[in-house]
Amino acid sequence: MPIAVLAFVGPDEGAFSDNHIGPEIFDTSCLIGSGDNCFNRASGLMVLAALIVIALFLIAFWQPHLVPRGLQNVMESVVEFIRNSIIMEVMGPAGLPWLPFLTAMFSFILVSNIFEIIPGINFPVTSRIAIPAFLAGIVWFCFVIVGFKEQGMGYLKNTLFPPGVPPAMYILMTPIEFVSVFLVRPFSLSVRLLGNMFAGHLILTIFALGTVYLLLKPATAVFSPLAFGLMVALTAFEMLVAVLQAYIFTILTAVYIGSSMHPEH
Repeated sequence: MPIAVLAFVGPDEGAFSDNHIGPEIFDTSCLIGSGDNCFNRASGLMVLAALIVIALFLIAFWQPHLVPRGLQNVMESVVEFIRNSIIMEVMGPAGLPWLPFLTAMFSFILVSNIFEIIPGINFPVTSRIAIPAFLAGIVWFCFVIVGFKEQGMGYLKNTLFPPGVPPAMYILMTPIEFVSVFLVRPFSLSVRLLGNMFAGHLILTIFALGTVYLLLKPATAVFSPLAFGLMVALTAFEMLVAVLQAYIFTILTAVYIGSSMHPEH
């Protein structure tokens, strides 16, 4: 429930004016520094998400037990999920060295997404384009480097000139493959994550504002429980979206790196 949003709604003000939504959703004011050296709320939450992930794994495996329990059991389940449901299914045994990277990627995105429904935070870090774009840039760098490492210059040949295609079709296929692999992949990765998290954040904000707006008007107060109930249901749905988007980003990362490791035949 976006509690932080409710504080911006007053009894004599329009609930959906820019002055109410703006401070919570679009605030980019600096906490430290200014200009290009600005450290704002999104930056702070990004660092917090990274620290939470590091702390969870350190605490879980600092003194591991032969029979896992508690937090160790939870974190081992995350690792096993990435290993069995993503790497082995998509990349095969050759992708196991990527287990730490993909686990860290999934965990960081999941924690960043879950911030959306934590009271007092109510802000998914991934709803700022810079962060999904940065993560997508890392993925792009990884699959391009892996492609050249595993295939040499044949990586460009295998990517831009797919085998089994009539030579005359390369005039059409080569530009399409170049745009699809080297431009669309990172763009779609970042925009998909951004769009889903920003849209969910905006919907929860609107329902929170609507709940208070209806409650403060005697003529509409009777409808406020319905709006509140819908907001609670959407919050539960956004929890599912947070997990799903972390999974989609991670499995697509595995697909892209895996395709660079093994040339198509």
